[in-house]
Amino acid sequence: MIHGFIKVAAATPSVKVADTSFNTSRILDLFEMASEKGVHLLVLPELCVTSCTAGDLFHQQALLDSAREAVNSIANGTPKNMVAVYGAPLEVSGKVYNCSFVSCGGELLGIVPKSNLSPAEKRWFAEAPEEETAVQIGDFIVPMGSTLLFKNNQVSSFVLGCSSGLSDLDGVLTECGATVLACPETCDDYAGKLKKVAGSLAHESSRLFTSYVFSGAGDGESTTDLVYSGFNIITELGEVLACTSRNEDSLLISEIDTQKICSERRRSGRVYSEPVNDFIEFNLENGQTELTRHITRTPYLPEKASEKAEACAEVLDLQARGLRRRLEHTRTKTAILGISGGLDSTLALLATVKAFEDMGMNKRNIFGISMPCFGTTHRTRSNAEALVQSLGCSFMEIDITDAVRQHFKDIEQSETDYNTTFENSQARERTQILMDLANKYNGLVVGTGDISELALGWATYNGDHMSMYGVNAGVPKTVAREVTAYYAQNLASESTRETLKSILDTPISPELIPGKQETENIVGPYELHDFFLYHLVRYSCSPSKIYRMAVHAFSGRFNEQTIALWLKTFIRRFFNQQFKRSCMPDGPKVCEISLSPRGAWSMPSDSISHIWLEELEKYLNFS
Repeated sequence: MIHGFIKVAAATPSVKVADTSFNTSRILDLFEMASEKGVHLLVLPELCVTSCTAGDLFHQQALLDSAREAVNSIANGTPKNMVAVYGAPLEVSGKVYNCSFVSCGGELLGIVPKSNLSPAEKRWFAEAPEEETAVQIGDFIVPMGSTLLFKNNQVSSFVLGCSSGLSDLDGVLTECGATVLACPETCDDYAGKLKKVAGSLAHESSRLFTSYVFSGAGDGESTTDLVYSGFNIITELGEVLACTSRNEDSLLISEIDTQKICSERRRSGRVYSEPVNDFIEFNLENGQTELTRHITRTPYLPEKASEKAEACAEVLDLQARGLRRRLEHTRTKTAILGISGGLDSTLALLATVKAFEDMGMNKRNIFGISMPCFGTTHRTRSNAEALVQSLGCSFMEIDITDAVRQHFKDIEQSETDYNTTFENSQARERTQILMDLANKYNGLVVGTGDISELALGWATYNGDHMSMYGVNAGVPKTVAREVTAYYAQNLASESTRETLKSILDTPISPELIPGKQETENIVGPYELHDFFLYHLVRYSCSPSKIYRMAVHAFSGRFNEQTIALWLKTFIRRFFNQQFKRSCMPDGPKVCEISLSPRGAWSMPSDSISHIWLEELEKYLNFS
């Protein structure tokens, strides 16, 4: 359960109507199966001890007595390192309640009677009492109440509540701290029902900043009027982690990230109440949960092709909208961009073209400036010119070699010493030209740097770091690639499409020194850095947790040593380069995160990274 990952399971035992002995044996079989798979929380259906379709047999004393004995046996048989939730009828003071029982390690922890009963259920069951009471089951004397909360002593973010059919009570439980809601249900089936229920659970988990483990009745229930298909669903913060039906006597397993839920609650600014009652505490071994849930390598965009295309179109539109507003406000008719033939300047140009098209402005007033120097290749230079011209913009080439050489002479920099000064002098010369051209043509310098470069500080201070509007400031490098590919496939003319394909096939490089210079060989793969950035900023994950998720997500792509190496690099650069972000130009937020110092990301420029690096190193040594 390190990092707050709780392995949960929903299961539907095959039952026989009113046969508590048979049903108990099936439940205990599932307990054993779940324990072998390292499950921390197992949720079984409502009334699974007796079956939910027993009808008027729920009034029979023989069935009620047998159910009470069965619950005692099931509680005693609950594995040591697992908490289980299961349903049975319970008679208390002459009233019969539809209850969820919570047990752990051979002990019964508490009883949660169902509230929000349907008219049909009221034929057999009483509404949950308003006051908590103590109830004896075998040797156990435990509390019974609809708002009981169960807290794990080893992982404080794991607080369990029992849902009562997506009622208002769920809001009360989450307001009081529940991060996981067990949802034992009956849930009859009909065409399209599973999708509807899963959607409702996902929506509620998003609205309430929580998770649901849902288990519905299945095989063996009476089909006199209804069919039960054994719905099992696990959701977290609006996402369906796992979902199945017709899954009797097997487990639906995933991992719920309780730390992530708590992080979202902190970010939401909502004020959470103290629990109505004291937490009921339970113990589980705090080992490392094996991850089986899907963790996407590309957290900024959907993985499904059609949804990804829609998201790419939206990113481009948001970029263009932001730039359009800035052009309108400044009454500027001209845009100046440095065009290198690389990915970032390409996307900035595409967004600028869309802004001009949306405003009905002449695209000839977009000036794409190529400024070749020592490391510029023929391929990128020709791609830059071809792209600008195919889009109907104005192309201009200004060779900066002589100007940079003069600068080297002025500051006594050797042309054969490929140091930082050698590289940055070129970047600053290019920015000076762009700024002066903007003055000359009464235009706006559109920045091309993306959020991935801002995170790593991979930009020359007061060079390509600076512009009058950073249209890519909210776009990660991996998203820039996807948006450019989307444009090539869906919006580009044939000539533009071929140029864009060539640009997409070109390795990312600053081209500041002669010969081959690939950025990702220097600072690391952007797909890793974008993953690190998302989980650090969006969910405030610790470095060790980011590492662990990356190892799982990029299995088969990068090995553990590679991920650890580049994560350390990312942490060091992210902290050391904040000073560049503190004075970054305006630019639109178009994805979930932003590093703008004007409210999106507030971080002192002299923050120290050693706590984060030590936390990662300690975990790597431990694991």
